[in-house]
Amino acid sequence: MNHFPHPPSPSLLSLAVTYVAEHPILRENALNLAKKLQLNMVEPAEKQKNDLLLIYTEAGLQLQLSGNTKGTLHVDFSSGAMTYRRLHGGGIKQPLAKAVGIKPGKRPFILDATAGLGSDAFLLATLGCRVCMVERSPLLAALLQDGMQRAAADRELQEIMAHRLTLLQGDARILIEGLTERPDTIYMDPMYPHRRKAALNRQEMRIIRSIVGTDEDADELLRTALRHADKRVVVKRPKGAPQIADRAPTHVISMKNSRYDVYMV
Repeated sequence: MNHFPHPPSPSLLSLAVTYVAEHPILRENALNLAKKLQLNMVEPAEKQKNDLLLIYTEAGLQLQLSGNTKGTLHVDFSSGAMTYRRLHGGGIKQPLAKAVGIKPGKRPFILDATAGLGSDAFLLATLGCRVCMVERSPLLAALLQDGMQRAAADRELQEIMAHRLTLLQGDARILIEGLTERPDTIYMDPMYPHRRKAALNRQEMRIIRSIVGTDEDADELLRTALRHADKRVVVKRPKGAPQIADRAPTHVISMKNSRYDVYMV
């Protein structure tokens, strides 16, 4: 993973790094992350003075609104929900797999240009694809990196983490231009300004929107992706949402509440 640049200021929320309990390793992790992100590190007793907190816990790194555990972001690739999706999500017959070009005996190299919390990228890696995640927000990238490190200790996920899933932090429009290997598929799931993603609750979306906004540069990202994908670009959109950059896709894979716009190149 590349270095973290200066983090953006999430809205007008005050942000700090902290830890729970008297645990020297957690405190050391918090200090190191605060230095990397150039944020304040506060002791647990002082955390209520900040609106948004990156908190090291024994379960891993969490991002939450101060005093509101319901609004917590946490990457756990070993969670029950992720395990169920990995084992019972439909395999290569599910819409996401079809959209990115997975077929029997064919596993494309995929760049996920808007990784977020990494669930789609992880699923594609479990199906046998090499996936490079790109996340613009240093805060979400820190959660992803922490989740990947913990998953690497899970015997069932070690192979995936070691050989199929990587992470870059930065602006995908720039990073795509500098890739040494052309991805077969570039996948995009940009934030949509008028509807929340159904998989996230309202408090979680409040945190994410305060950090990343609404991806107003999605049109430019699509144009960049179309220039650099080897075979296709896939854009996930809510049902009824307009096409990115007013560009008609080659074909569409529709679902109940969303769709995949597929652009063959």
